[in-house]
Amino acid sequence: MISRIQRINAFIQLGNFLRDPQNGDYLQELAIGANRKNNWFTPVNVLGSLNAIATHFLSEENLAAWVGQYPEPVTSQKIGVIMAGNIPAVGFHDILCVLISGHKLLAKPSSDDPILIPALLEKLIEIEPAFADYIFFVERLNDSDAYIATGSDNTARYFHYYFSKKPNIIRKNRTSIAVISGNESEEELHALGKDILQYFGLGCRNVSKLYVPEGYDFTKFFESIQSFDQLCLNHHKYFNNYEYNKSILLVNRTLHYDNGFLMLTESPAMVSPISVVHYETYDNLESMKGYLEENSDKIQCIVGDKNNIFNAVPFGHTQEPELSDYADSVDTMAFLTSL
Repeated sequence: MISRIQRINAFIQLGNFLRDPQNGDYLQELAIGANRKNNWFTPVNVLGSLNAIATHFLSEENLAAWVGQYPEPVTSQKIGVIMAGNIPAVGFHDILCVLISGHKLLAKPSSDDPILIPALLEKLIEIEPAFADYIFFVERLNDSDAYIATGSDNTARYFHYYFSKKPNIIRKNRTSIAVISGNESEEELHALGKDILQYFGLGCRNVSKLYVPEGYDFTKFFESIQSFDQLCLNHHKYFNNYEYNKSILLVNRTLHYDNGFLMLTESPAMVSPISVVHYETYDNLESMKGYLEENSDKIQCIVGDKNNIFNAVPFGHTQEPELSDYADSVDTMAFLTSL
């Protein structure tokens, strides 16, 4: 087994590589290649995702403190990982957990993200050649001793059927919400626009539902996010979704607000289509807190004022999770080190 120190040092060096300006040309080419395979993965978004990984996951201080909370597993197991591909390199955290805990990775990347995950793992093996005996790309996961699978509610039923006889973490659809008090500054509302529109709203940490006080005026919100217009209008896939969803709202005569690139409509549903954000009103924050607790299994993260909402993520930071911000609030490292 590669020692824990070796494993940590390898990932630290990977972070250093991603942060080093001298590697800018390589990373730019990687981003362009990922964009050719998936138009949603703009080079800006790919580079932003890689920078977030390097900054929040792969710093020496963060890694050492995080790994130190967990024991070494008794034996090295083969962990099958089925990855999502909704945003660039979204499966990296699971990869990090599997490898840094000392297990072997049987990786099945998403067909929507065929470039970034292999490139990052190739670089990791270049940094620490011993990892070559721990990383395998597979089509079938029959040889796995345990599973981590991320997908939709439909695929989760499939995963439960096939993987139920072995230890597993199976993730379903989740989304993120924001609780608005009405006292937000322009800067906070602009940051909320980032939470909604970064990665074009495709991530489970993107805000797709707003909870606002009764009688809330959306004018200040729309004014504060106006600078995102070019991001949205110049991306053909996003704009096609905007035009399609606008036509649906118009044909159905659904009341909505529209600023030319983002629409708001009142709906009890938490998940909204691309270019649309749902909203509901609330009477008071106390009732809102109870509602959030009842629906916690559907929510990835909550944006808002920490003074009002426990564990709220500050505006503008939903796509900057820390190492211990586990998807679906399931501690992946505790699962892996207990095997």
